[in-house]
Amino acid sequence: MATVEITKDNFESTINDNSIVLLDFWASWCGPCRQFGPIFEKASEKYSDIVFGKVDTDAQTELAQGAQITSIPTLMAFREGIAIFRQAGALPAPALEDLIKQIQGLDMEQVRADIAAQDGDPV
Repeated sequence: MATVEITKDNFESTINDNSIVLLDFWASWCGPCRQFGPIFEKASEKYSDIVFGKVDTDAQTELAQGAQITSIPTLMAFREGIAIFRQAGALPAPALEDLIKQIQGLDMEQVRADIAAQDGDPV
């Protein structure tokens, strides 16, 4: 699956309607973004069960501000609608591959229990 353009109109549905979503917040003038782009694209072709979204921070300023993006590229990962990873900076291909495997291996029941414990909610 190729990367998908993410806008404020499809952001929430993309996050909520897919099991795993990786978002690359980028801009065309950003050198590290241009370095990371092909790595992200290649991974999107390998993992067809994961949604790889690109957020153009120049065109989607409201979305970038809402996500509190202060540095680009920033990679965000969501699993089952929960934000589970966020990091600024271009990742090399092996690091992205490792991250994807970690995301796939997450015990989401434990993640939800940990979130509930942090919020002070009973499990």
